[in-house]
Amino acid sequence: MNAGIIGIGKYVPEKVLTNTDLEKMVDTSDEWIRTRTGIEERRIATDDIDTSDMAYIAAQEAIKNAGLSPEDIDMILVATVTPDRPFPTVSCMLQAKLGCAKASAMDLSAACAGFMYGIATAKQFIENGAFKHILIIGAEKLSKITDWNDRNTAVLFGDGAGAVVMGPVSDGRGVLSFELGADGTGGNYLYQEEFIMMNGREVFKFAVRQMGESSVNVIEKAGLSKDDVDFLIPHQANIRIMEAARQRLDLPEEKMSKTIHKYGNTSSASIPMALADELEAGKIKDDDIIVMVGFGGGLTWGAVAIKWGR
Repeated sequence: MNAGIIGIGKYVPEKVLTNTDLEKMVDTSDEWIRTRTGIEERRIATDDIDTSDMAYIAAQEAIKNAGLSPEDIDMILVATVTPDRPFPTVSCMLQAKLGCAKASAMDLSAACAGFMYGIATAKQFIENGAFKHILIIGAEKLSKITDWNDRNTAVLFGDGAGAVVMGPVSDGRGVLSFELGADGTGGNYLYQEEFIMMNGREVFKFAVRQMGESSVNVIEKAGLSKDDVDFLIPHQANIRIMEAARQRLDLPEEKMSKTIHKYGNTSSASIPMALADELEAGKIKDDDIIVMVGFGGGLTWGAVAIKWGR
């Protein structure tokens, strides 16, 4: 049994925070932010919207897009580092709110690589026959753990949610390979005290190396070559990091997803949100080979090669 993505949804808050807005908050400039990160604006959730609220809307859309009902969902996996509260988990809150009465539920905490961990986890359950339909959501309200007085981090992060439903797909399609990894010795480069703390230089070096390596590794594990890749969806963290991964795969610019300019870094939500946008734009078609790759605090990383289609 092959496991693949059969439904997708996303949610982004209405409030837009532009680089010009940030110029009034911290010592920075639109030009500085654009040239170093690729970000032009980001979405910020209002005080009355939390992670579970964003996840709920994205999840509803994904279930509907899959042609399923909430009762068809066997498991809910939520990747987040910004849950509403320590417990109950966001996944359990969603199980009740969505009406997925028979679904088991758990949250995954692997920072910006969390969605990749969710995909790899769901693949195992589906392919061994334990579950048929698994809902995976990457959802973050990073604005609540961002220090808006810190010019180094305030410019980077945004809020949002992306969701997919995974289930059985036709022969040859679905997740072809994956790679998950971690290096806990780099944990002090990106972590949360009250707010997000980051050693930008060290994270950049790690990410440039790891995004490229992981992308190549999943292609090789799938028995494919760089020439077989139709589209790259990297974690939308920094345009220079994303470009390094693209160049490692020898892909033209139009074959890499770029949503960072409008959403910023949304951690675990960035890859499913980008996937939703590219599908809507018609850039991904049945039987396309897609590589999704992310990295995050921990340090963690993950990549997936998938042949698109049901």
